Amino acid sequence: MDGILGAPARPQLTGRSLSSRGLKNDTFRTTPRTIGDFKHPEGYRAANSVVGTPRLGAHPAQPVMQNQAEPSLLNATLPAGKKIGGLKHREADKYAQKKRRFALNWRTKKFWLRAGLATVCVVLLTGGFLFAKGYIKLHKVFKGGGSAVALDADVAPSLLKGEGDGRVNIMLLGRGGDGHDGADLTDTMLVASVDPVNNKAALVSLPRDFWVTTDNGSSKVNAVFANAKSRALSKTGDKKKAEEAGIAAAKAELSEVFGIPIHYYALVDFTAFQQAVDTVGGVDINITEKTAVREKLWNETTRKNYLLDVQPGLQHFDGQRALFFTRSRHTSARGDFDRAERQRVFIEALTQKVASAKTYTNPVKVSQLMDAFGDHVSTDMSLNDAMRLLGIGKKIGSQFDSVDLADPAKPLVKTGMVSGLSVVMPSAGTGNYSEIQTLVRARLRDGYLAKENAVITVLNGTETPGLAGKKAEELKSYGYNVGTVADAPTHNYQKTVVVDLSKGIKKYTKNYLEKRFGVKVTTQLPDQAIQPGTANFVIILGQNETINSQN
Repeated sequence: MDGILGAPARPQLTGRSLSSRGLKNDTFRTTPRTIGDFKHPEGYRAANSVVGTPRLGAHPAQPVMQNQAEPSLLNATLPAGKKIGGLKHREADKYAQKKRRFALNWRTKKFWLRAGLATVCVVLLTGGFLFAKGYIKLHKVFKGGGSAVALDADVAPSLLKGEGDGRVNIMLLGRGGDGHDGADLTDTMLVASVDPVNNKAALVSLPRDFWVTTDNGSSKVNAVFANAKSRALSKTGDKKKAEEAGIAAAKAELSEVFGIPIHYYALVDFTAFQQAVDTVGGVDINITEKTAVREKLWNETTRKNYLLDVQPGLQHFDGQRALFFTRSRHTSARGDFDRAERQRVFIEALTQKVASAKTYTNPVKVSQLMDAFGDHVSTDMSLNDAMRLLGIGKKIGSQFDSVDLADPAKPLVKTGMVSGLSVVMPSAGTGNYSEIQTLVRARLRDGYLAKENAVITVLNGTETPGLAGKKAEELKSYGYNVGTVADAPTHNYQKTVVVDLSKGIKKYTKNYLEKRFGVKVTTQLPDQAIQPGTANFVIILGQNETINSQN
């Protein structure tokens, strides 16, 4: 055999080397070999080399391993940098590295994707739990039923029943609750009044021993809720309706004493109060000589004495210390009056702490507050009302007006004895709340009247002397800005006339005056001799006012 294959086949060489054109000392493979099967469109497919046969162009000391791919003759003879299979050698390396990096990055991304999904699931489950818990708890606390028109952003004047509806007045009742002596006696009774129009707030409290007379007899005011609840419970046996009856009686009494409408209530027991203080991390208050106190009190929970020692300066209060601070009164110079002052100071500080961003944006604290409030707090506010008030509270900040009925400069209440009981009564006399109402209405001025601040002129159009002055004082007590008080040019007015000279700008004042005097406001003065000056409204009192005052 001469070593030459048939014409169609090209010889495959084995041996040591090739010259540029000839062959030296090389032998031919005895079997023919196919050149490429064209499975790859880019070129030929290399055949496997024989074990121990050197690779073409390779150093003889580097044998080709079994099953190692041998480059085709075409690939072996191509100059460096030419394309092999459509890619350059360097590009092929870069492609392989890029592919490895992509695989690594994808595995990393999958890990973080799974971790992220797991985190989202945990958040959703936790959030769902808190939402469900919050929904149940919040709707157990915020029952709804009360209403305050002033909470709306843009109130039509016609929706306001009268002066005082331009504020939101909330009756706060604090009771011992189950496990305490006199569980339903309301030792804390105060009104938190919010002006959403001008972003202001005030607190006014009524001493627990204040003596009142209701349709069912006379008692201290702290027993009104308990007595009404007990009567209703004995008749119906329904605890829910009995509590509602107690709340209605307390609302009516505070509204009568203070001379303002009560729009909502909140009933809180000692447990809720103490837990709320602990939940927010306690409350810090700058104590003055007026609110300092030292007293040994009986702790009904531990059945031991507790020493309350609160001296002037910055003081921290946890739940237990706060509870005793707001209940102490026996060692105070003014007794219940000083306790009422401490309660107003503490409620203000606690309200600000609860409304702070550190509390209401913390889901854990919110959850804990819901736990504390759920079974120990009730209110006729809706959840929307509460959220609206929270937003207003953030604007108000820490500026609360504290109204003290026992202010030493002009005390409107005093202590006395009734049927052998030590009680608190109005300085003007038992059952005479006129001075208290005047002070409270002036300090808790209607928000719309305060914003418009319309100037009122009051003229006496009758023969009754002093009628204009008396009516002017009444208007002032409701927050009106009364200017001139005088006689009208004539005194033959049978009905009161109210003239609006503001050209409709002072619409809320106009609405209140129409309802107060039961007339339709006019825009023309009935007598050109009347000189209104800078007045926005002129009121000419008629004979009907003397009849009304007699009734």
